[in-house]
Amino acid sequence: MPPVPQHAQLPPLPRPAALLCDMDGTLVDTEHAWLDTVAGFLRTQGSPADAGTLAPFAGAALADAAGLLVRDGLTTLSPAQAAARLDREFTARVAAGVAVQPGALRLLDRARALGVPTALVTASERHVADLVLDTLGRHRFDTSVASGETERGKPHPDPYLSAAAALGVAAPDCLAVEDTPTGAAAALAAGCRLLAVPSVPGIEPGPRTVLVTSLTEADLADAAC
Repeated sequence: MPPVPQHAQLPPLPRPAALLCDMDGTLVDTEHAWLDTVAGFLRTQGSPADAGTLAPFAGAALADAAGLLVRDGLTTLSPAQAAARLDREFTARVAAGVAVQPGALRLLDRARALGVPTALVTASERHVADLVLDTLGRHRFDTSVASGETERGKPHPDPYLSAAAALGVAAPDCLAVEDTPTGAAAALAAGCRLLAVPSVPGIEPGPRTVLVTSLTEADLADAAC
């Protein structure tokens, strides 16, 4: 089943017990900034920076990305050195300003109006998450989970399970919003229903997964189901 055509409006999604939102690429347009950061790093190392090389880094946490660079022989730096360079460059890009994705604030405010608690669940570091929370408005979130704050990060379910627990709800009763296969895998592994707005290929529709091309297409129903 192909994604819903752009500008089409889905029927309202069943109201969840909580809304658990990824950050980069989902609520703010930072996924491309992240991949540009990785591409720039690869070029400084004399490594290829084509789409195929970049694909595994979409949605990856900083430490995981540094580990991939070293494992695949794409850098001569240590994981710690690679992570520090990526962190410095990406943080500077985010601090310079990020664009909020179309429909993101409307979806968050709709959840607020319905009394649906909301969490930010991101693979970015805490200092980057805090910059974005200031942009989005901290009042729109009841809790947040950043990289390193659970035993395992995405694609493992731990960040989503942690967010659901913090909100006092069961993960299978939650709606996760994601844009990458890495994040989608984490949300589905936690048992969440998934609203996917893909920024890179690889997320497939399924019984618990609805695909849209923009958050402007999504809404939450007034009544819980």
